[in-house]
Amino acid sequence: MNSPLKAAVLGSPIHHSLSPTIHMAAYKFLGVEIDYSAIEVPSGSLPDFLSKIDDSWVGFSLTMPLKEETIEVAATVDPLALRINSANTLVKIVSGWHATSTDVAGFHSALVRAGITNPKRVVILGSGATARAAAAAVDSSECEIFVAHRSFHRELAMRSSVLHSEIRFLEWGSVLPDCDLLINTTPAHAADSLTDSGNLPTNGVLFEALYNPWPTELFKHWSTDAGARIDGLELLIGQAISQIELFTREPCDAQALWPLMRQAALASLGN
Repeated sequence: MNSPLKAAVLGSPIHHSLSPTIHMAAYKFLGVEIDYSAIEVPSGSLPDFLSKIDDSWVGFSLTMPLKEETIEVAATVDPLALRINSANTLVKIVSGWHATSTDVAGFHSALVRAGITNPKRVVILGSGATARAAAAAVDSSECEIFVAHRSFHRELAMRSSVLHSEIRFLEWGSVLPDCDLLINTTPAHAADSLTDSGNLPTNGVLFEALYNPWPTELFKHWSTDAGARIDGLELLIGQAISQIELFTREPCDAQALWPLMRQAALASLGN
């Protein structure tokens, strides 16, 4: 008898991940027999983990701190993942593993769902792997991107993540310019102090990439003329649907999957 197909989200810490919840809800709806779990894989241990698994594994979702390390262990890497130096997905291929990023597609699909298709000015908080995916998602010759961050050594990688947009860097704590879209990609609680700093934009839509904690302080306190907010579940679901298509090797009806995956996630969060 063949072993059931398996997939998982890998990272550390991983206990808070809602990926098993939303993936399993999708596979049940699709009638696909894939067992999806969460596995603690610390930084530096991904090669060892991959060397010990059997052929029943079809793919993996990668979260921090593995998104950059994944590129080094893959047999092949998607050009977009190379450009943003971040891969959140491994898919089984004959020669080993193929690394790609569905984070860019996740940002893009969440923005489209919110009616945001051509922002002219975007402010991104943070300059890590998620920030580079966000920049790639809004990249266009008509879009000006500001990046507020502390890690100046990441500026070259941020610039490399876009093909068309001009990127300007701001020191963390600077007054942020008004914008069409503010995207927070910083770790949990890093942006909490901004809520009473007086440095936030006075207009635009907030896209909060985090869902842990739920909701974040920034998301709770966001108040501008536009007032609109996009929460971290939208990014989680958007990137997961692309992964599901890769793991099942079949196109998915995103319109049907999105609400049931969101309902499953909210139930896990107690909403």
